[in-house]
Amino acid sequence: MQRLSSPSTRTGVRGVLTIHSCPSALRRHIDWAIANILGSSIQLQWQQQFVLAGTYKASCEWKTNIERAAEIASTLRSWHYLYFEVQESNDNGGELFRFTPELGIHRVLTDLSGAALLNENQINSLLRTCLDEDGIREAFAKNLGAPWDLELDKFRGAGIQELTRLHAI
Repeated sequence: MQRLSSPSTRTGVRGVLTIHSCPSALRRHIDWAIANILGSSIQLQWQQQFVLAGTYKASCEWKTNIERAAEIASTLRSWHYLYFEVQESNDNGGELFRFTPELGIHRVLTDLSGAALLNENQINSLLRTCLDEDGIREAFAKNLGAPWDLELDKFRGAGIQELTRLHAI
């Protein structure tokens, strides 16, 4: 599998992996893959995911001197049944990877606050290829990752809905 980008050495690289949905049978494979990339000190704590029956969710955080988000995203995207996000940042900004089986992988650079960034070449390309206002809006939304956000939002809110339902009882 081809890497999305090469790792670079920087100080204070922080990352967060959120696996929104993983079939039960893949959990040990994911554990092994993440431990292989980040080290054996990283342990995923799996919890049942209520949005898709028979699936689980997990997350972990890390801090290193080497960027690992691209390597993690490249590894995890080979399992087509996962829904995940990997965000990594340093003192200059960072990058965000999102994956869904339906949409594939999406990568965007982020600023220090985590907001998505588009560069001049991306903007010029959008303006050249889109002929009307609606096309421009759709292209910007896609490049910023809106379809991935919509797809992953059902998983992001699942834990909150469970807490709300329990609180109402």
